Amino acid sequence: MQKSSPLLLHANYKILAGTLPQEKKLLTVGISSVQHPQESYLLGTLQSLFQASSGPELNYVLVLVHLLNPDPEWLGQTVANISGLFQPHIEAQKLLVIHGLFNGSSLPGEVNNVNHSSSWKAHYSRQKTDYALLMNFARNLSDYFLMIGDNVCCTPKFVSTIYWTLKAWKEIPWMILEFSSLSFSGKVFHTSDLSRLTSFFLLFQSTPTDLLFSNFSFLLGQRAAFSLAPYLFHSQENVFTPDNTCHQEEEDEPENPPAQIYTDMMVRGFHPPEHAYFLNENYFQTYFLAPGNVYTVIFDQPCKVSRVQVLTGIGKRGMYRLEHGQVELGYEPIQGKKGCTQYTLLGPLVKGKLDQKLHYEEDFVEEVRCVQLLVTAFQESKLLITQIKIWIKSEEE
Repeated sequence: MQKSSPLLLHANYKILAGTLPQEKKLLTVGISSVQHPQESYLLGTLQSLFQASSGPELNYVLVLVHLLNPDPEWLGQTVANISGLFQPHIEAQKLLVIHGLFNGSSLPGEVNNVNHSSSWKAHYSRQKTDYALLMNFARNLSDYFLMIGDNVCCTPKFVSTIYWTLKAWKEIPWMILEFSSLSFSGKVFHTSDLSRLTSFFLLFQSTPTDLLFSNFSFLLGQRAAFSLAPYLFHSQENVFTPDNTCHQEEEDEPENPPAQIYTDMMVRGFHPPEHAYFLNENYFQTYFLAPGNVYTVIFDQPCKVSRVQVLTGIGKRGMYRLEHGQVELGYEPIQGKKGCTQYTLLGPLVKGKLDQKLHYEEDFVEEVRCVQLLVTAFQESKLLITQIKIWIKSEEE
């Protein structure tokens, strides 16, 4: 995993539409597409992507489409369809279409020799080969790589959301940030990690691809998934509305469990700390923050938390929000009701907000006892903590 796979030394690429951009981008959006037996959603995915992004946002992005199927008729027709609909983006070097091969074949020898009595093993092998070719080509095009499928719709301003999230996470170690509940779509990587990821894919040809993603991040030090909500990418097959927009999935209401509140922040006036935990329009107001100040929710009983949302500031501009802070999960309560002894990072606030879902194995992660908002920089302006929302995983889930 420390070096590129030798197989990738024999990868050959043909650019089918567009030209390589002259300058490195912030984000490459990688899409792998194969010939589908029925309807293809690729054109709809590209249309959704470009409609959801403004001109200034697209200046930070390169959309890279990898067509895997070697059938020349299908390749020619697909490229013609893409060029006909997205020629302005191709000419502006915002869209690039490629076809990758290993030594004249789209599959390396090891993949061709898979025992085809197992159709799933053959499927996983081809899938990982496709992703490896795509990621290998994208290694030096940008700072970050976003993978999406060829059958998704994108929520408006997803580029801006990812931009601000990456900015907030810049000083925090991470391997994968997830912006979707789909198996492959919505995952963001550092391009500097793509060589290791492609090598990892090609080492385990018959292993399910989604399992390799979680194992890859775990092996390199990310102990839990960083799943950021609300999700930005949804399956095209069941979320389009009649007006052809991306439908947001219905979400359960939060159910803040019984808890005690502790804070060492300044308490003054008619807006005490408990107000932020009430599921209403009340809020907690404080001043003169310093690094190390905390606002801690201590649950009366251990909880299987499935989602945490922390909102600070008011209005569209986020006045009086926390500029620098992060949210942590605690597991060992301290006697005296002031917090927990052990915390793990959930994530930093992005423009004064955090909204993350938790995915974990039953036997691996302990039940949560504390949710803590930690201040990481001085702030003289007033702070309003407007909402702390907690979702609990039910026994049925």
